[in-house]
Amino acid sequence: MKTKLLTVGLLFIALNVAHAGSLYRWKDKDGKVHYGDKPAEDAVAAEQKKFTTQSATGEDEMPYGIRKAKQDFPVTLYVTTSCGDVCVQARALLNKRGIPFVEKNVVTTADADALKAKSGGNGVPTITVGRTVLVGFEATQWNGELDIAGYPKVAPYGVRPVVPPTPKPQQEVQPEAEQ
Repeated sequence: MKTKLLTVGLLFIALNVAHAGSLYRWKDKDGKVHYGDKPAEDAVAAEQKKFTTQSATGEDEMPYGIRKAKQDFPVTLYVTTSCGDVCVQARALLNKRGIPFVEKNVVTTADADALKAKSGGNGVPTITVGRTVLVGFEATQWNGELDIAGYPKVAPYGVRPVVPPTPKPQQEVQPEAEQ
C-alpha cells in the first residue's frame, strides 16, 4: 500500500512539474495582480514570465564550493603587457585550478598607483585572494593561499574560467617584475 501511495505521489509531482511550463502575470479591471498558467479573459495587462535555469554570469554552472570561495575570497590578478612568461605561468595556475578571477592590466599611471596602494609596490604579477596580497609569482605560496580560501586544487570537470582579453595599452607603465 505504501509503495502505491508513494508511486501515485511521485506521479502527481511529475505531472505538476511538467504542467508548470508557462506562467502568466496579469492585472484585472480593478488593478489587482494575478498569476496563473493562463490569463483570464478580462485581463488588462497580461505578460508571460520566462524562467531560465542558468544565470547570465554562468555562476550557476560553478560548483557550490567555488561559488562560496569566490564570494568570500575573490581573486584578482594584476599583470602588465610586458610581464612575460611569469604572468603566463600565474594565469595558467589559476586556470588549471578552475579559479574564477578578475585580471587587471596595469597600463596607466593611475593603475600603477592603485596597485602600489594595494600591495605596497608595483611588482607583477600580483594576486589578491580576499584581503591577502601576494606580490610576485611563487606557485607554492599562491597554492597555499588558494587552499586556505577553499578553492579546489584542480578544476572540476568542465569548469574553466573565461579569461578576458587584455586591453591595448594607452601609455605603458613599467612596474618592476618580481619572481
